[in-house]
Amino acid sequence: MDITKTVVSLREAALLYGDYGTYHTQLSRKLLNCRKKLNIATKNRGKFQNKGTASAEQIGENHEYLRLQLLTAERTWANAMSMKATHTADTKGINSKARSHIVSRLEKGAKTAQSLADALSQTAASGASPTDVLEARAYAALLKGAAHFEKQNWQGCLKSYAVARIIYTALAASVKEDIFKDLLSETIDPSIRYAAYQAKIPRTEPVPSIARKAFLHAGGELVSEVKEHFPSVLEHGGLDDKKGSAGGDGAPSTLTWRGREVKIEDAAIAVAWASVAAAKEALSEKVSSSSQLLPKDVAAAYDDILIASQDAVDATKQAIDELKGEGVPQSDPRMQGLQITRTAVNFEMISWRIGRNRVLIGKDDGAHLDFGEAAKTKKAEDDSSPDHGQDLAPGRQIAKLKEKVVLYDGILQSIESVSELPGVANDEELSSRLEATEEYFTALKCLAIARSHSIAGNALNALALIKHALDESSSALPILSAGPDAESGYSPRNIHVNKNDAKSLHDLLSGELQRSRALVEILNSNKKSTSVASQSGDASKPLAAQLSNYPSSGIDLENIVAYPPQLEHVPVKPLFLDVAWNYIDYPDKKGPSKDAESALGKANAAAAEPEAKPQKRGWFGFGR
Repeated sequence: MDITKTVVSLREAALLYGDYGTYHTQLSRKLLNCRKKLNIATKNRGKFQNKGTASAEQIGENHEYLRLQLLTAERTWANAMSMKATHTADTKGINSKARSHIVSRLEKGAKTAQSLADALSQTAASGASPTDVLEARAYAALLKGAAHFEKQNWQGCLKSYAVARIIYTALAASVKEDIFKDLLSETIDPSIRYAAYQAKIPRTEPVPSIARKAFLHAGGELVSEVKEHFPSVLEHGGLDDKKGSAGGDGAPSTLTWRGREVKIEDAAIAVAWASVAAAKEALSEKVSSSSQLLPKDVAAAYDDILIASQDAVDATKQAIDELKGEGVPQSDPRMQGLQITRTAVNFEMISWRIGRNRVLIGKDDGAHLDFGEAAKTKKAEDDSSPDHGQDLAPGRQIAKLKEKVVLYDGILQSIESVSELPGVANDEELSSRLEATEEYFTALKCLAIARSHSIAGNALNALALIKHALDESSSALPILSAGPDAESGYSPRNIHVNKNDAKSLHDLLSGELQRSRALVEILNSNKKSTSVASQSGDASKPLAAQLSNYPSSGIDLENIVAYPPQLEHVPVKPLFLDVAWNYIDYPDKKGPSKDAESALGKANAAAAEPEAKPQKRGWFGFGR
């Protein structure tokens, strides 16, 4: 029957473009159409006759009677909310007469919803499922809780909202829809927290625990029904425990930071901190059990712990703002404890953010070249072709190194934000380790930039950057070496850099420095030999082209022959036709005879005449 889904969709559709008055108008129109379908609408100029509530048999025959009851209850709620919104804008607030009118409308809507729940509870006649009955009872409790809230009856408000919360928590765990979760987080939980504050319930007790106690205290048939269908909900807060937030009983009461133990007095902080611990365990299990995960998959596993730590940060900030609003001074022990808690939860959040960036950089924090390792691994799984290890083009390599530099910049900014947290500057040990960590990642950043210069052919720039990276690594090595060893197996990476990583980077940079010095030495020697060869006149000619000259300035072994070979002019002996020499008379030296002249003239005339072309025969130039 989707009672909750129908109500939520009606509210969202109306409040998206209008207010509660618009919603009330729409519900009146929908209610009239529903009455016309059921043939119970009041005729024109006729007197309205209330037909009463719908019976279980009517709902079983036609579900429009269910919709009729829902629209009636919603219209009274929309009318009450419209009046409340109107009087809230007044400077004097809501007066007693207006508040009484609002309460009466909410009570009428709750009464209509309760009658619907009673009708649906007769499952044999109405044909409703247990889920439909629970939804109807939760909706009735929601309207009843709103009425108690306006009457400022805080105990009644807690009981009604507790019923709605327990039922919606059970439905959210079974149906897996976000509608129930939105109702819990946006409407029910804030109302329970405010009612508990007015009822003098300690703030250290979380909302799930308050709701569970109020629900069990109410007793009745509903408690046994919920235990029958959803027994795990009433154990430790149900849905909250399954997420790892330890609903109330499993939430930590203290927080330890740098040897100082602080009591957690705010329930929201306790629940969020328990969520962080649970997400940390889940992350450790995931990355340790799956060694074949790609870096992107491992980085995606950090989302849960980042969200949980961000919730802890937000809860701590809200608690501090509330104490400041109450005028609590900074010297108060509660404020001092919250400041320590704030530093601890912010450090935890930033630490896991840095760990996620370290995973994205690659193995060993990107110290070794592994261009496209993830892509090659995926290709190797899908394709058995032998060309998996082909190197990327220089442009692609430089682009990959730029991506690493961006991640290093993000890590360095995060470390700087950690240093600015309250109390960190006074902790000398932590400050020195943060400085060493910053130097470690600065060295990695310089190494990545140096490799890009080396690929581009700037060996001198690469040498200078690697020398600077080695200096930074040498400065950070003694401090980072004082930390713990690397744990056995794979553990989630965070802000802590173990001494094995620092030692490995220092050794790598030492080898890279010697390599860069050798490359620069070779480059300088090549430039020197080129300059010596350019001083001679025939520097551009290879040695094979000037064998007749003695190389007084030395032989350029890199310019022996022209390579690659090119087409050149080669001198050869010219060819002459000896036809004319047969007519030259050498002995008398008087010139050619008349016979020779006549023969030569005939030969010239024959050569001058064009050659007669054969006549074509047939269609295509050939005969038969």
